[in-house]
Amino acid sequence: MKKVMLKTTISLAVAMASTQIFASGFALNEQSISGMGTGFAGRSSAADDASTVFGNPAGMSRLKREQVTGGVAFIDAHADISDASSSPNSGTNKGDMVPFMGVPMGYYVKPIDDQWAVGFGVYAPFGLVTDYENGFAGKYFGSKSEVTIVTLQPTVSYAFNDKVSIGFGPTINRIDGTLESNLSLNPRAADGTVKIKGDDTALGYNIGIMVQALESTRLGLTYHSKVKYKLEGDTKVNYALLGPLGNQKFDASLDITTPESVDFSVTHQLNDQWTLYAGSTWTRWSRLKEISVENEGVPAALAARGFGTITEEQNWHDTWAHAIGASYQVNKQWVLRTGLSVDQSPTNNENRSPRIPTGDRKIFSLGAGWSPTDDLTIDVAYSYLREESVKVNNSNGRQNYSAEYENYANGFGVGATYRF
Repeated sequence: MKKVMLKTTISLAVAMASTQIFASGFALNEQSISGMGTGFAGRSSAADDASTVFGNPAGMSRLKREQVTGGVAFIDAHADISDASSSPNSGTNKGDMVPFMGVPMGYYVKPIDDQWAVGFGVYAPFGLVTDYENGFAGKYFGSKSEVTIVTLQPTVSYAFNDKVSIGFGPTINRIDGTLESNLSLNPRAADGTVKIKGDDTALGYNIGIMVQALESTRLGLTYHSKVKYKLEGDTKVNYALLGPLGNQKFDASLDITTPESVDFSVTHQLNDQWTLYAGSTWTRWSRLKEISVENEGVPAALAARGFGTITEEQNWHDTWAHAIGASYQVNKQWVLRTGLSVDQSPTNNENRSPRIPTGDRKIFSLGAGWSPTDDLTIDVAYSYLREESVKVNNSNGRQNYSAEYENYANGFGVGATYRF
């Protein structure tokens, strides 16, 4: 019983820590459609539009006109599950657990003078939706997860000269999470359910520097801070086999920290048509060593079954992501983009679960920008992601589940920038 609950609550914590299907331990990449086209290779050095509010706030000083950038990325994710086995219970292993979803974003930048600029951004840095079929064989490890983080970022930048600029933006982050798992004390009896909900608002910040090192080469460095949440909500247990104790609701709290990251990139204009990009991102996922959930007011009989303080190790590790990209200016109206990126997974073979069946991945991207006028640019992008095959092999005291997962996804983005 204790470990059944563990698998449910840990998933909430991990989900808070987001998906391009499963991009870098559930950290969403989709904060820019123009950047999506180059595989985010020049995220902290490009400053092509107002999405630089997220990519590198120092880049706002390079935007000489007031502008609004907005868009949405759509994610169509799939998982092939093979060699699956479970005991004593069995079930289906369809693998279609990530619904088609959209990730919206919006930014505004206003230059004040030749040195100062202000801006504002709304985006999703982390998020997760997984929803297995009702008869999923691993349902006691997690059946449904839905977690969203929405960030508001007022931002300011300052250019010391035409070579060096800095930017800073505090972030206001709202997190909401709901998780469900099946529950069983007796494989011959009907299942129960466990449902956990929680939310919190916490502060963080983004800071960046941009340097025009050469006439044709620009460097960017961005630091996205950690954010410490204390989710407060409730845990609901509905299980007839527990008798009068089987329909309970407890106040629950969970401390979780989403990790800091450092993004460095280079933008090099080769000539009037070709621009090259390269970048690397380090993320401190090793913060996720273990998770503890506190349920208050739990009767002694349920506390003895593990519904009090619940702790489980995760032992995630720090990750690196690397990307290269290029853009080709066909004419004044059209620019074409492409990129290739590789991204490590923070999970390990011992602790990997059906909620987080992720491995290292490669992403290939294409994109285009169309500017019918000097005031308007419309961007589109496509990304194909494939992960290495990974194995899940879990036991929670009531069920053993093992399977091999191979995940892949298609991403589609459309956005627009309007300059005043």
